[in-house]
Amino acid sequence: MAGLSARLAAIVDALPLRPGMRVLEIGGAPGAAAKAVAHRVGDGHVLVVDRSARGVALIERNAAGEIDAGLLSVRCVAIEDFALEPGEARFDIAFAVRVGAFDGRHPRAGVLAKSRVAAVLAPGGRLYIDGGDPLKEIHLDTCPSE
Repeated sequence: MAGLSARLAAIVDALPLRPGMRVLEIGGAPGAAAKAVAHRVGDGHVLVVDRSARGVALIERNAAGEIDAGLLSVRCVAIEDFALEPGEARFDIAFAVRVGAFDGRHPRAGVLAKSRVAAVLAPGGRLYIDGGDPLKEIHLDTCPSE
């Protein structure tokens, strides 16, 4: 995968991606993983959320082709504040690489972040973070209501 470090390539390879999936990447600057995922889900969609306006601008620049093609979109929002827009479909998979709310650096933010992710995942949706071999699944206790 061009443009990906060996570590990010291993993470993308480990995600259980299928064509047509909706994928949420949390904290995705500079956009390399999101671009690779977007090409794997084909007619699906990748939404990248990043709390940093600078990070969002970097993703918009690096993934301009995928954004223009409708494969990928980006929003400037912290995962602790993220919610679906009216009429927006839920996500099949969410993943995060080096995000403090999930890796233990910000445990209080992690509680809220997990509840936000649970609320935007489709039934059976799954959350993955780095730190496993190369990923680990975070089991969300909260079950979103329909």
